[in-house]
Amino acid sequence: MLTTTTHTTLRAEGFSCPSCVAKIEKGLGQLPGVSAATVHFASARIEVDHDPAVTSVDDLVAAVGKLGYVARPSAF
Repeated sequence: MLTTTTHTTLRAEGFSCPSCVAKIEKGLGQLPGVSAATVHFASARIEVDHDPAVTSVDDLVAAVGKLGYVARPSAF
């Protein structure tokens, strides 16, 4: 089975402490098709490596929303 990994960058709002970082990384990392999730606290940037056939960008945004934060796709 061929898998394709895409790197997606999201911009997030609502970070207030470093524990938010761990919460988001853990939440995204549990989604099917996600191989890596890194949150950059200072820049409010979330970088996710995922298989778009399994987990779409909309799924990532929804997952961050369920954790209590607002995220939007970003070009950089």
